[in-house]
Order: sequence, then C-alpha cells, then structure tokens
Amino acid sequence: MPTILVVDDSAVDRRLVGGLLEKKTVCTIEYAANGVEALARLQDAEPDLIVTDLTMPAMDGLELVKAVRAHHAGVPVILMTAHGSETLAIEALEQGAASYVPKSQLAQRLPNTMEEVLTLARADRSHQQLMTCLTQAEFAFVLENEPALIDPLVDLVQQMVAGTQLCEFSGRLQIGVALKEALLNALFHGNLEIGGEMPQEAEDELLQEKDLSLVERRRSELPYRDRRVRVDVKVSREEARFFIRDQGPGFDVAAVPHCGDSEALEAERGRGLSLMRAFMDELTFNAAGNEVTMIKRRENDRQSAEAAGAQ
Repeated sequence: MPTILVVDDSAVDRRLVGGLLEKKTVCTIEYAANGVEALARLQDAEPDLIVTDLTMPAMDGLELVKAVRAHHAGVPVILMTAHGSETLAIEALEQGAASYVPKSQLAQRLPNTMEEVLTLARADRSHQQLMTCLTQAEFAFVLENEPALIDPLVDLVQQMVAGTQLCEFSGRLQIGVALKEALLNALFHGNLEIGGEMPQEAEDELLQEKDLSLVERRRSELPYRDRRVRVDVKVSREEARFFIRDQGPGFDVAAVPHCGDSEALEAERGRGLSLMRAFMDELTFNAAGNEVTMIKRRENDRQSAEAAGAQ
C-alpha cells in the first residue's frame, strides 16, 4: 500500500487532496503543513510520493523539491500549482519535480497523475541489477493505435536509462513522464485526431475500464485505422534521444503558448508540452507538427553546455 505525503499550509486543502487520492486508490495519506514539517517526516520514514503546494510559509514547494532531490532522491514529487505561480512551477519541474496539476483541475487530474507517477517510479526500480551492465541501446517501434502499448514502452525506456546510468532517479522519472506525454499526443491528437480535453478523458476511461466508444470508433475507421506511431530511441551513457512521429495532420506549433504561460500550464496540450520542455534538454518539432525530437543529456554534460551557451 503506497504512502502519500500531502503538503499544504491550508488544513482544508490538505484534507481535500487526501480525500481525492483515497477515492482513487487504496493508500495511506499523511499530512504536513509546510516543507520543513515534510522534511522532518521524511527523516522518520520516506513516503512513496509527495504531493505539495507551491506557495507556503517556512519552506515553499520549490525549496522542498530541491531538498527532496538532494537528500531523498527516490521520492517523487507532484506539484499543485495556482494561477500566478507559473514561473515557480517551471523552475520546480526543472529542479526535479515529477509532474504538476493546476489547483483548478485537482479533481479531474490529480488522482490519475498520482497513479502514473507511482507506476513510473515502481517500473524504474525494477531490473536494476541487470541493467547496470548496459552501455548503449538503440531500437525502433511502429506502434498501432493501441493506448495499452504506451506504458510498457515507457517502462522499457526507463530500464534502459537506468542501466546506462545517464541520470539519477528523478531524471529517469522525468524522462518517463515526458515520453508518455509525447506518445499520448501522437496517438490521440495526432493519429486519432481527438482534440480538446478528449485525450485526458480517454485515458481516464481507459484506466477505469469504461467505454472507449470514440477511441474504438476512430481506431476502426479510415483514415485513422491505418495510421501508426513511429518511435526511435537511442540511449547511451551520454544522452537519451527520442524521435516520435505520427501520421496525423499535425498542428500549428507556432500557436502553442510558451511553457511559462498560464495558458500553457492550464491547457491539456499545453500542459503536456510544458512537461516535455521542462524535462528535456532539447525539444524540437518539424514544420508540420507531427514529429517531435527530444534529447536528455547526462547532467554534467548539460551543465557544461549551458555554461558554454552563457558565454
């Protein structure tokens, strides 16, 4: 049974969040009023996941993320973001947070985000002894429009990244989150041309084993049924490179808001792109908007590149 630590200076909000998570899965919920109290609890026992507010007294969410990464690197952190905290949220993601959910969308998104992060964290910890012998891996997939293929592929990539020792736990978790967002975008927005909020709704229904009438209908109709998602992955001890291409009509890349904009953080596609941009060192799209390349470098190499670019 996973233990979730909810951190928020509002007692009402803490209980609200705890109630939302308990409805989704069997878990133990613990509470802390700020980052200082949360770290004190971690000294006694590490939870499986931390869900934290960003703006708090004594120690805010950004400071908590930094401290957890430094001293409890195996504990993933999900941020709860309010309007006006976009810049702080992006910085916290860059410092090691696993994901975020806008406070205006907690009921719709937080339980599933929790499940996704916990699943990715469990997958990352498996097969570690064998994978430490790995120095390089390169493979390509051509995926049918089957949502159930995404999680196993992300799991495989995380094992490869763990084996090459490209980055620590929080970095591997971020790679998993970014890759899953890119694959969901290629499948739902790209091949199946399901727009707006439907990709999240479709995934929610998939997890809950509900009727996926729209997704199933698109998968059996032309032109959607014959489309595929091409995924090329190359992982070494220096970098992980991902190339994902769908066969949909693409989208206007120039119209997507920047990752620090509140519009980007609130919107479904903008949220996914914000996570991909924050978690990867490079993110580029082709002109048509149906092909994305993502690169994650070893931390020391990334810092050297950033320093060279600043000169």
